[in-house]
Amino acid sequence: MSSEPKVLSVAPMMDWTDRHCRYFHRLLSRHALLYTEMVTTGALVHGDVARHLRFDATEHPVALQLGGSEPHDLAHCAKLGEEWGYDEINLNCGCPSERVQRGAFGACLMAEPQLVADCVKAMVDVVDVPVTVKHRIGIDRGEDYGFVRDFVGTVAEAGCKTFIVHARNAWLKGLSPKENREIPPLRYAVVHQLKRDFPQLAIMVNGGLTTTAQVAEQLAQLDGVMLGREAYHNPWWLAAWDSAFFGAPATPQPTRESVEEAMVAYMEREARSHGTPWYGIARHMLGLRHGLPGARRWRQIWSDHRLKGLPATEVFAQARASQPAAEHA
Repeated sequence: MSSEPKVLSVAPMMDWTDRHCRYFHRLLSRHALLYTEMVTTGALVHGDVARHLRFDATEHPVALQLGGSEPHDLAHCAKLGEEWGYDEINLNCGCPSERVQRGAFGACLMAEPQLVADCVKAMVDVVDVPVTVKHRIGIDRGEDYGFVRDFVGTVAEAGCKTFIVHARNAWLKGLSPKENREIPPLRYAVVHQLKRDFPQLAIMVNGGLTTTAQVAEQLAQLDGVMLGREAYHNPWWLAAWDSAFFGAPATPQPTRESVEEAMVAYMEREARSHGTPWYGIARHMLGLRHGLPGARRWRQIWSDHRLKGLPATEVFAQARASQPAAEHA
């Protein structure tokens, strides 16, 4: 096993892990690695770079995930990411959506390991921050371990030292992206075999993990764990990560109330600085009181479209007043 510290991270999730979501997650865990949504090379080469790459300094450590398959463009975008201050550049080789496939990147890149290697080398050559790859254990219904082993081996030779492995195949036809996160069977043993075959690499697992016990079990064999949907829908789980996995509890320990107050202050700053409506930020924290008495009413208030014209502080006051008087985090 590697002697490097273990890594716990929140997965890149389209339409979810924007900068507001990452700010929220950072209030809960000081040490978890946070990822952007996938940003395509086209969006950075031809679009508004600041809109895609701007983030709050408190988000560190934060990684930029890129989607693309042209080495020159990826090198350019990786350099931009480094210049904007990202701590890691990650290449998406795991997304199965047909839109991504039409762009010739995502999971379909696993069928072209030498192209991925060329992409990685182009990025490694121009940045000093780590370049990592997120991928599946296979594509379609093939379960030949040699396929993913050779993919990792080829890409590692180009300079990638960290692989985040979603422990399911990506079925490129016939399943939606949501179904691709649920239907292809989880095969953690494949990821464990990769670690045995490549002990010099950092191998991290993603997919289907929802409890602290499951995470600990994987960390006993691998270098890191990436959590996705469960971390988003039950975000208070992140508040336990620093003490459970990093041996460094946050000081002071956050409470749900303090996190909500900090998010309201953030909403006010964003409204003043960028004209960002509060409800575009509040949507990310709707799971904060998951499982508590009054949680449903609290969520209803923060997601009530009739309140969109009010300032965030007034919505906050209504949400707080709706909770049981004796409620504590």
